[in-house]
Parts: sequence; structure tokens; C-alpha cells
Amino acid sequence: MSITHFLFPDPGGQGWLQIGELGLAFVLSSLIGLEREFRMKSAGLRTHTLVGVGAALIMLVSKYGFGDVTGGAHVSFDPSRVAAQIVSGIGFIGGGLIFVRGDAVRGLTTAAVVWLTAAIGMACAAGLPVLAIIATAAHFTAVYVYTPFNRRVLNRGFVVQLNYRAGEDVMHRVFKRCAEQKFTIDDISMPDPSDEGGTARATLHIIGRPGTQQLHIALGEITGVTSVRIENADD
Repeated sequence: MSITHFLFPDPGGQGWLQIGELGLAFVLSSLIGLEREFRMKSAGLRTHTLVGVGAALIMLVSKYGFGDVTGGAHVSFDPSRVAAQIVSGIGFIGGGLIFVRGDAVRGLTTAAVVWLTAAIGMACAAGLPVLAIIATAAHFTAVYVYTPFNRRVLNRGFVVQLNYRAGEDVMHRVFKRCAEQKFTIDDISMPDPSDEGGTARATLHIIGRPGTQQLHIALGEITGVTSVRIENADD
């Protein structure tokens, strides 16, 4: 028996076509993982690559792994059931990436990308490479086109200058008020106060819909806040 026949006893299940499908899933999943890695998301290159390749391998097993038991007259097998289990199972990984803090929810996009990566891997293994490539391109379109569009057109950036009394747990209430007003804190700078009972200053870079009057009022009502100033980030 030749080594080729040993490695690929059934060309319909372990041939170069299936290796190519698995390799395509690896490449496309890695591209998505690299994008998430560059954006410093909680799930990066390794997670997305493993999810995509794992989903592709499970699909290949569901298509070709039961040929020795499906030849009987009374044996029925539905490969689509395995695909459905992948969709359900990947939700556990996505659920672990979602964090809720007060009214703010983080990780939804990353969880959705992990779910999409699994679907891309399944498409590669199902013999649908064009759909897998189109779905990958759709991901990059959503990230690199929709995200700037959302920030520049639907949402805007603002800078909040806060003066507050140190030692009164003011910032925790500030974060909560921003979340209640549907503003996302993108960055924050908090120099150490000169003394424990002195006045501290914080600079928050926030993202939200235009119209900050209600946020200005809400922050000014917080006990311990002495002054609030909000201006456009582009000014």
C-alpha cells in the first residue's frame, strides 16, 4: 500500500479538494482574525482561525466521515444536522465574549464576528468557496466602511472636561450617566490629584449622537462634580 493511499484512502473524503477547502477556511479565518487583532479585540487571530478551521473540519466530517455506515438499506443520515449543531455550539463561545456593565454592553460585535467566522468555515467545507469569500469581504466592508460611517455620520466624537472632588467615587457615577445617555466612552485621562481632598480633573473622549445638552445637565447634577465642559472632538 502506498503512502498516498494510506493518507487518502477515499479521494472523495480526504482528497486534495477537501484539503483545499480546509486551507481556504484557514486563510479566510486568519484574515478576519488579523483584523480583530489589529483592533485589539478580545478575540483575535488565534481564536478566529481556530473557530473557522474547526467549523470547516466538522462540516467535512459530517459530509464524508460516515461513508462506512451509510451504505445499508435501513441507514439514513442528514449532514445538515451537524451544521445546525455548529451554529448552536458556537453561541457558547460568543456568549463568553459579551460583557454587561450597567447599561453598557461590550463584545456584541466580536461575538457576531466569531459566529460569522464559523459560518465561513462551514461554507468552505461545504464546497461553497465563492460564498465564503463574499462573506469575508462583507465582514471587512462592515468594519472598514460602516464603522467610520457610523462615527462620522450617525455618531460624533466629543471631549468632556470634568473637574471634581477627589475621593468621592465620582467617576463611577460619571460612567453610569454616560451609559444612561447612550454615550460610549472611547478614552479617558485622569491625572492624579494633588491631594486626597483636592480637586481632580478628567478628560473623557466619548462617542454618541449629536446633542449633548442632556448629558451636560446629567453630569453637572452628580455630587462632587464642580464643573463640566463638553466640546466637539474636531474643534
